[in-house]
Amino acid sequence: MHAGALATLEFDRIVEAVGTHALTPLGSEALSQLRPLTDPRAVRAALAQTSEAVRFMAANGPVPLEAPDDLGKILASLAIEAQPLDPNQLLTLVAFLGSVERVSLAVTAASGGPYPALSALVSGRATWEREAADVGKKIDASGEVSDDASPRLKAIRSRLRKQRNRLRGNLEAYLRGRDTSRYLQEQVISERHGRFVLVVRSEHRTAIPGIVHGSSSSGASLFLEPLSTVDINNEIVALEEQDRDETRRVLLTLSTGFRRRAVDLRRTLAIATEIDVLQAKAGFASTVGGIEPTISDRQSLEIREARHPLLMRSVMGRLGTPPIDGKSIEPVPVDILIGQPTRVLIVSGPNTGGKTVALKTAGLLALMAQAGLHIPAAPGSSITVFRSIFADIGDEQSITQNLSTFSGHVANIIEMDRHLSLPALILLDEVGAGTDPIEGGALGRAIVEHFQNRGVHVIATTHDEMMKAYGASTDGVTSAAFGFDADTFAPTYRLIYGSAGRSLALKISERLGLAAHIIKAATELRSEREAKLADHLAQVDEDREKLNALSSILDRRETQLTTRSNQLDEREAALSRRQQASVAELSQSLDAQLRAARKEIDGVVSALRERAAGTKQGAAARTERHSHTLSTGAIGELRGAAHAELDNVVEQFRPRTPPSETPKATRQPNITLGARVTIATLGVEGSVRAMDDTEAEVEVHGKRVRVPLVSLGTATSEQRTIRARGHVAIQVEAPAGRLDELNLIGCRVDEALARAGKHLDQAILGELHSVRFVHGHGTGRLRRAIAEFLAGHPLVARVSPGTPDDGGSGVTIAELKE
Repeated sequence: MHAGALATLEFDRIVEAVGTHALTPLGSEALSQLRPLTDPRAVRAALAQTSEAVRFMAANGPVPLEAPDDLGKILASLAIEAQPLDPNQLLTLVAFLGSVERVSLAVTAASGGPYPALSALVSGRATWEREAADVGKKIDASGEVSDDASPRLKAIRSRLRKQRNRLRGNLEAYLRGRDTSRYLQEQVISERHGRFVLVVRSEHRTAIPGIVHGSSSSGASLFLEPLSTVDINNEIVALEEQDRDETRRVLLTLSTGFRRRAVDLRRTLAIATEIDVLQAKAGFASTVGGIEPTISDRQSLEIREARHPLLMRSVMGRLGTPPIDGKSIEPVPVDILIGQPTRVLIVSGPNTGGKTVALKTAGLLALMAQAGLHIPAAPGSSITVFRSIFADIGDEQSITQNLSTFSGHVANIIEMDRHLSLPALILLDEVGAGTDPIEGGALGRAIVEHFQNRGVHVIATTHDEMMKAYGASTDGVTSAAFGFDADTFAPTYRLIYGSAGRSLALKISERLGLAAHIIKAATELRSEREAKLADHLAQVDEDREKLNALSSILDRRETQLTTRSNQLDEREAALSRRQQASVAELSQSLDAQLRAARKEIDGVVSALRERAAGTKQGAAARTERHSHTLSTGAIGELRGAAHAELDNVVEQFRPRTPPSETPKATRQPNITLGARVTIATLGVEGSVRAMDDTEAEVEVHGKRVRVPLVSLGTATSEQRTIRARGHVAIQVEAPAGRLDELNLIGCRVDEALARAGKHLDQAILGELHSVRFVHGHGTGRLRRAIAEFLAGHPLVARVSPGTPDDGGSGVTIAELKE
């Protein structure tokens, strides 16, 4: 990769920004060497590793890696044979290795996986439990070698404490002695040259026999070691030397434990470095809101909503870069689109409109992607891996470069042509500028055509009309222009493809404050042809802006309609699912109840047969009994009718199929006033006395009831006449107790309602005018249920509580319809 392009596009600033995310000096050093790769497989692998690190940190939080700034110095000391690390260095090394182990455990137990790259990294790690345990046992948290580091050290320090205590007692005797204390300048024990001494007045030099180890700066005091303490001091000095030697031996042993595992240590350092690099890349991706671009094999460069990372507030903050012009504004996204068969993009537009920034953005994001970094762009962006990237960018808007001369531009072009390797990307800012406009335009077009013919991807900015025409009329070349506000002529920084932009030099100069008379003079100096061309382009720009505005409105409406349609589809699907579940549940419940009811009917019929047989054995009592004669065929007919009626009831509650599949239930067409009908819901016959569109009033045994028309059927002679092959006389017991009263005390609600319904049927057939339901007071739940049930019953005309003399609220009276 061309070094000049890396500098021009400020790739080193990106490397610096990524490095701010490093956790260790190892990672920081490795990142400083970050360079773009040119092998597509290596680029894909690097991007995949970065994406994996992004996923890991999003699911599991920051990587628990840590290392001190002086880790390099520690490792350098460790490389020297027979050189022990000091206690703090050993503690630091153990802490670093422990953090690597924690990272390994975090990767192994991580959620949101799999993480193949990270898992492969930590799988080859070495463990350091034994070495860490030794260091922890022999060096305390304060960084001191403990007494228990070795038996010899423990004995030395024990003897040393005893001798120091003995020496202090001896010297304190001089401080307390009546005959000696008066010779002392201060009542303290001092130290000189590693020996403990007394501070004696100079004039009493001979009052206390001993060795003088120096004097104060004024000469008024002497530092005297009494003769009685010389031997003790000598032993202390010797013991301290032994302490130092044994401590060094302990530290050397601990250091050697790491040194002899040099291969394992290098592998651990490499793992830590690679993990730090990956987490730094992931951190940078988060900072810029980056995505993993697709590596294209189609020789295309399609970066959507690209943003220059060095102009983003988040990156500028990490680098300590002050805002441009004191303003903190995010860069406007721009689309860089060069897809087959296009290889050349000609960008035009007004000055200060964003052309140079777009040029740099394209080149810098290509370099970043090839270095395994996520780029600040929209998902779906794709990049070709270039073996060569060159940039000839130099103007007053350049972030890092000064103005280049025309000869400098030509020299750059020659350098590019000489050293490029395909696939290649060349970025040319104001190609052909800096000389005669006609010759410069011709030269610029020739240069671009030359690189196009060599198969190079070219992005060139221009103000030249010849270059604009070339971009608009040549196969394999696309033109695009940066827009501007039609009213203020301020740049919008939006790149519009298929358009040749105006430079707007006069308008921009006016907006920047150039004197009005200069602007006027320049306007008059333009040729008529140039003025007409400018007016035509202005009209084109105005029409395009209107179309863009209309397109934006239509896009928003389409998005809103799509969103609303999706919401309605989801709601309809949810309702359908709930309806199907409810239908299935109701159907299952009805089937179960139907089976139970049929079984109960069969049981009742069997009981009737048994009773009928019993009546032949003796005379039946006639009091309060009604004698009925039923044939065997009638009993079967009764069972069939009961089953059929039960099926009708169930079908009323079953879910209905759509109208297109099942015909709508309607009343019988031959039901008219006076017709003889059957009431399916009651299982009785009657005559129609009145009717409307939905209901009929039917007279049954002298009583009139209102029922739905759909529940009526035409009564036939077959239904009224029961023909039987055999004949059995049976007697059916009348209901036990009184028909005008039903005691429901002690019943559950569902049981009470069932009994009340049956009792009403019997009461209406018995031509009663009212029925008294006794339910008691209790919690009031049964009373309310009975009242609601009776109020909605088709045979009940009015419901009222009992009078105070007739049970009060513990009784409910139902008056039956006439």
